[in-house]
Amino acid sequence: MMAEEKRFTKATWQIMEQLLEVDNLDDALSGSLDIIVKTLNSEAGAIWLLDEKTNRVSPMFHIGPADISNISVENGLGIEGVVTKTGKSIIVEDAANDSRFDGSVFDDNGLATKTMICVPLNNMHDVIGCVQIVNKKDGSLYDSEELKLCERMASLAAITIDEKGLIVDLGEKKEVLASLRSITKEFPSGDGVLQVLKGVNLDIYKNEFVVVLGESGCGKSTMMNIVGGMDFLTDGELTVEGRDFSHPSDAELTKYRREYIGFIFQAYNLMPNLTALENVQFIAELVKDPMPAAEAIEKVGLTARANNYPGQMSGGQQQRVSIARAIVKRPKLIFADEPTAALDYTTSIEVLSVIEDIVRSHGATVMMVTHNPEIAKMADRVVKMRGGKIASIKKNLHPVHAEELVW
Repeated sequence: MMAEEKRFTKATWQIMEQLLEVDNLDDALSGSLDIIVKTLNSEAGAIWLLDEKTNRVSPMFHIGPADISNISVENGLGIEGVVTKTGKSIIVEDAANDSRFDGSVFDDNGLATKTMICVPLNNMHDVIGCVQIVNKKDGSLYDSEELKLCERMASLAAITIDEKGLIVDLGEKKEVLASLRSITKEFPSGDGVLQVLKGVNLDIYKNEFVVVLGESGCGKSTMMNIVGGMDFLTDGELTVEGRDFSHPSDAELTKYRREYIGFIFQAYNLMPNLTALENVQFIAELVKDPMPAAEAIEKVGLTARANNYPGQMSGGQQQRVSIARAIVKRPKLIFADEPTAALDYTTSIEVLSVIEDIVRSHGATVMMVTHNPEIAKMADRVVKMRGGKIASIKKNLHPVHAEELVW
């Protein structure tokens, strides 16, 4: 028992450090949730916040294999809404046989709920949301001491939110562009197979900038290549604008890559014997209704260098040509694979500013894979992958501009 007390005391201090010492409120809250999930050895967790304008609660941060980013629950309905409405904590010991429990948002998105703790976020005046922890990995039940730890974390978090004046605005529910459900990917390896993706669940929304973080080998580039039509899934379901795209024919795949997808590569992949304008024009000729190549070049700020060959341009300029080549097709979805890895800081900011403008001013959807966590501050959502699965998803309540990044 003493060991448990020490563990919980340590977790409480870690949470206090997160909430009191981390300047960015988003990072402080998501970091605190991560501490609770790890301390309680749980599969998933979420911090739900109430939008008073709509009287709905929505997960601002969540950890685990289910993507619940686009979910909202009416205040007073479901476990999340009941806890937020009543301000009273709930322990669910057996979800399948609990009369209060009529299913969880996690169940429809890749994770069967068995046990749960849900505690209110109470500030000095109101209940502003709740903290939810789901399924102990060892199958055991949550106890009263674990409930108290969650309540302490929720109390500290609510005070911090109140002090920093967080205004919750869920905005409109985003429209899903592409949806991944239980995606696996296996590669032959010696006498067996190597499983790189192990059940990925993720939605990609229209007009969003999503950044995917993770260590080398975690599966982030493999996931991106599957959605981008550059690789095939082994099992699971991929839908694009509601159409099943899990196992496309060669003709469907060619049309999809041409008309739906734009790629920005780390190595630029420009044709050296063509000028910047010709590189973009070459791609424009592959689709029915392209943007004029000169307009695409102008959007990335390279009109003066349009007639230069790649060898006459800096790395940053070449990457901007690569971006122009991606947008000239007017694609629904643009993938950027480590687009700043070969660039210095100043040039990286220039390239990121162009990508930011594409999302914010031109309504594109961009998914970027990167090792650089600083870039994630620009994103609408940050997806972290670990060991072939989605480890966590965080909404950025206040995305920063590219020129505000520092590393």
